[in-house]
Amino acid sequence: MIRWRDPRAPLTTAAAAGVAGFAAALLAGGPALLTGAIAGTIAAFAAAASLLTASLRQDRQLPTTNGARWMGGGALVWAAGVVVRPFADSFVVSFADLLVLLGTVLMAAGAVGAAGCRPPAGVVLRHLTDAFLCAASLFIVGWVVALRNVYADTADPPTFTVAMLMPMISLAVTFAVLPAVLGSRTNAWPLGLAGIGVLATTTVWGMASAVARLSGGDPPLWSLMLAPVAFLLLAAVPWGPDAKEAGGPSSGNVVSMLPLALVAVATCTLVAHLAGGRPQAPVTGVVVLAASVVLLLLVRLFVLAGVNIRLRGLVKLGDRQLRELAESSGDVVLLCDYEGVVHEIGPGVEVMYGYRPEELVGGSIFDYVHPEDLPGIQAAMRAMGPDEEAASTGACMVACRVRAADGTWRPTESVATRHIGGEELMLVTTRDVSDEEALRIQVAHLTFHDGVTGLPNRAYFEERTREVLAGRQPGHVAVIFVDLDGFTSVNDSVGHASGDYLLGQAGRRLRGAVRADDTLARWGGDEFAVLVETGGEAQVAVDLAERLVRAVSQEPFRVADRDVALTASVGVAFTEEGMPSGDLIRNADVAMARSKELGGRRVEVFAAQMHADVVRRLELAADLQRALIEQQFAIEYQPVVDLATSRVTAVEALVRWWRGSVFVPPEQFLGPAEDTGLIVPLGEWILRESCREVAAWRASSLDIGLSLNLSARQITAPRFVETVEEVLKDSGLPASALTLEVIEEMLVEDAEETVKRLSELRALGVRLAIDDFGTGYASLAFLRQLPVDMIKIDPSFVSGLGRDDTLTLLTRTIVRLGHDLGLIVVAEGIERPEQLELLREMGCTRGQGFLVARPMAARGVDSLMRTSLTV
Repeated sequence: MIRWRDPRAPLTTAAAAGVAGFAAALLAGGPALLTGAIAGTIAAFAAAASLLTASLRQDRQLPTTNGARWMGGGALVWAAGVVVRPFADSFVVSFADLLVLLGTVLMAAGAVGAAGCRPPAGVVLRHLTDAFLCAASLFIVGWVVALRNVYADTADPPTFTVAMLMPMISLAVTFAVLPAVLGSRTNAWPLGLAGIGVLATTTVWGMASAVARLSGGDPPLWSLMLAPVAFLLLAAVPWGPDAKEAGGPSSGNVVSMLPLALVAVATCTLVAHLAGGRPQAPVTGVVVLAASVVLLLLVRLFVLAGVNIRLRGLVKLGDRQLRELAESSGDVVLLCDYEGVVHEIGPGVEVMYGYRPEELVGGSIFDYVHPEDLPGIQAAMRAMGPDEEAASTGACMVACRVRAADGTWRPTESVATRHIGGEELMLVTTRDVSDEEALRIQVAHLTFHDGVTGLPNRAYFEERTREVLAGRQPGHVAVIFVDLDGFTSVNDSVGHASGDYLLGQAGRRLRGAVRADDTLARWGGDEFAVLVETGGEAQVAVDLAERLVRAVSQEPFRVADRDVALTASVGVAFTEEGMPSGDLIRNADVAMARSKELGGRRVEVFAAQMHADVVRRLELAADLQRALIEQQFAIEYQPVVDLATSRVTAVEALVRWWRGSVFVPPEQFLGPAEDTGLIVPLGEWILRESCREVAAWRASSLDIGLSLNLSARQITAPRFVETVEEVLKDSGLPASALTLEVIEEMLVEDAEETVKRLSELRALGVRLAIDDFGTGYASLAFLRQLPVDMIKIDPSFVSGLGRDDTLTLLTRTIVRLGHDLGLIVVAEGIERPEQLELLREMGCTRGQGFLVARPMAARGVDSLMRTSLTV
């Protein structure tokens, strides 16, 4: 018997007395109980420490962490109950038993947490009833096998009931969490499974201990050692490798059948016991337990019957909704056997094909399928036959033509599946795809035909050219390219819709000019291509090209209530030995471009020199880009002087290119630079360098301005105005010292956008000048629209001064016009003294040219201005 010691005694003595009391209490229960209790307590504490430590690891997933935390706490509480139990040995159920039960519940919660599932309330209730059925069944089996003898030896029935209550609750808890753990799909399922093992072994422990207390004997050692082993296994699980997902329908089916199997086993055991030997009087508790099992099974039966009724109603509702959906979708739904006999068909067949359903039921669907499609339909139905070999084919989709009541054949798409009704039938859903088929044909036509002219398009022409070249001898095939001169102005003046209408007219004219065997196609934009099989006579293709030119230009086109006169630039190319179709088409395009360069309304036959010129232009464009990167360009400045005083007032920046040691004239590279768009970065570089240089001269007290020529690409480039403003700010050059020059042709093409950009530049304070004034027809009109500061007389006028009276008169008129408008007039190209004298006599303000000063490098301009400002 344990006694309370004096609280004034040392703590070590108290601890020793406690351990001695614990050992004495355990020895009173026998050596097996002592060994099992010590082993179980140590293993439970080890499992608790391992699980709680594992729950603190950051790399663990949430189910593992939660499960380990709850199981660790449960093991700790369970071990505490085992430790406390010897001190309350005089009670059948003590506080220690409650701790053991609480630990069991906590470990069960940990197993559910490791499973990572949160079943709905209905599923939880079903699991609890299944757990009760399993626990009650096992108790009945245990009663028949052993517990009835223990009960007979126990004189106090309430004591037996209370002693069995704790292990039975533990058993029910074990079965309650079993479905959740076996159905787990998380990586923590080994932890949950180990928890089930602990629950099962502690239940065996509790049952063995209860029987031992009731019978006064010693429980078998094996029953007490199962729990320590399970606890040690549980302690090791969190530190093992992560497991893959488990669980699934198969484990769920096994768990759901387990209660019924145990109830069946308990029933058979009880019946066998009552039927044989000397049956004892039934015990009230066992009778109540068996009755509760029967009652619970009846309740489950009624619930299942209700669920079955509800499911049947849902199936009927789904079937009705499926039929309504099929009918509302416009598809024809029918049931037929594998011989094609119709058993049932929806009312949609009357709407789609004009047949009444009763006309088709009992007949064969083969009677309405196109004969050409019938073999494929029969083969598909045989493949879906009811035999086991074809059972894997599932559903199939077939396309065929079906005869309607009016005799027309309608393209359809059908999906056939096996009918889930016990009979060997197929469910066929048929949809009329007449509209889709028509659309497909239209798309196929548009893929190889032009939507504006109706002619074959580029893709068709290229494919056709490859086919013809593959079967013809060299020289027997030619390609003609036709471009409509001036078509761009049609779109700009009357709109793209009217332009498309004109292209349609042009396509019809060209179609009338070519032969029936020739292939005419719209290549793209305002270009057409003709594939001609000459039969070896080159003149056939040339004559056809001449006819095409006349067909376009013989009379104006009527567009938007006005007559539009167009001409055609035509190029012809003949095939050679081994020439690919792409090269033949390219050569015709090059010949057409040559015809356009020469003014249009003519026929050009491709020559090798044309291609060489194109290649040279491409190489020049590539060299230009490289020169821009390697800074091969330089700037020369040509002074502009006041003709009255011979003082230098400004310089015009001129770009120079030295490709290695070879000087490339500007007229050779400025055109390609404009075509490729490289003129934009090149022009920006010229602007920055010249502004920086002139700003440095002005900083040294030299009053001098800067003139720069602009191209169309530069003006229309994005952020051009912002770039000019940025360069002026960075260089420090005043905006009034910069004059930007444009030629008259730029003011005509895209006039609205050009005038807008120039007005924005003028708003910055930059001066504007019209270069080559007098050579265009729009000079006077744009002098009124633009705030121009300067006009520059074209050198063609200056060259005739003193020799050509007409040019002299025109020059005098331009100078007088400039004075009247308050503009600065600059004469370009002054090369002879008499020209200079006449310009001074006319009152021309400024001039430039070789007689005045040649273009020079920056050092030369600096030296000139510092020695003398006159030339």
